Amino acid sequence: MNTDALYQELNYVNHSREKRLYYAQMLLSDTSLIPKTLDILFRVDDKISPRAAWILEFMCKENLEALIPYLDQFTQNMGLVHLDSAERPVAKICEYLAKAYYGKPPSEIKKALLPRHREKIIEACFDWLIKDAKVAPKAYAMTSLFLFGKEYDWVYPELMTILERDFTSQSAAFKARAKQIFKKLKK
Repeated sequence: MNTDALYQELNYVNHSREKRLYYAQMLLSDTSLIPKTLDILFRVDDKISPRAAWILEFMCKENLEALIPYLDQFTQNMGLVHLDSAERPVAKICEYLAKAYYGKPPSEIKKALLPRHREKIIEACFDWLIKDAKVAPKAYAMTSLFLFGKEYDWVYPELMTILERDFTSQSAAFKARAKQIFKKLKK
């Protein structure tokens, strides 16, 4: 399937778990579709872009290591994503990457997620936190930044400053995640 055919196929993706899982499995069974999905995802002004993000997120949930050959493309371009419905899955993928990188179980992500990838993820996460994004990307960004802060000592002070500054003006969901992060940072 070429990129144009995949683009047309993505017209059939909706928010249902069933559809997203179906297309995620399609990516995993034919990994040549992953770079094509990324190409569509990074057509950031296109209404189909979020659909590519949705299936990529589900693919990563099933098999995060399938993204390894495309980490450069993903991390170089993820900061360009600006549609709300695409930002959430991209931020979730960043959280998956952070959890795999700093998690206890062995993972190929630990070898593949290079400093340049981690720095791009940190940059995107801070962008989601400081801009007028929905709460879900902000929550995923908080978790990712907390994890990356274990390695990058400048992250925690910046994260604390932003969370303290924005705490009173944000939603209940933001406050709940921020409280979790505050608690972890104070340990």
